[in-house]
Amino acid sequence: MEPYRRHVLVCTGGFCSPERGGRALYSLLAKLLEREDLLFGPDRVKRGETPCLGVCAGGPIVVVYPEGVWYAHVTPTLLERIVVEHLRDGRVVEEAVFHRLSDHDVT
Repeated sequence: MEPYRRHVLVCTGGFCSPERGGRALYSLLAKLLEREDLLFGPDRVKRGETPCLGVCAGGPIVVVYPEGVWYAHVTPTLLERIVVEHLRDGRVVEEAVFHRLSDHDVT
């Protein structure tokens, strides 16, 4: 199996985003990954959904690994920027980051 370059998790639960905006983002993410040719090949991105990331505020939350970058208050417009700038071009959308995992955070 060909490896993934990145893995994106979208919180689709209702605690951090009572309107369940994460569900719409998860669907949109598939379309954006396809549009940017990130579903296959060496730069392919795996997407996943989770009912909770443990933040319970500031949602919808989107996390990008292996960088460990956490984005908060993700809108469809911001998600498009994350896909194009971070996932495709390798530049983190700094102004939207609310947390980064460091080597000390991973056990």
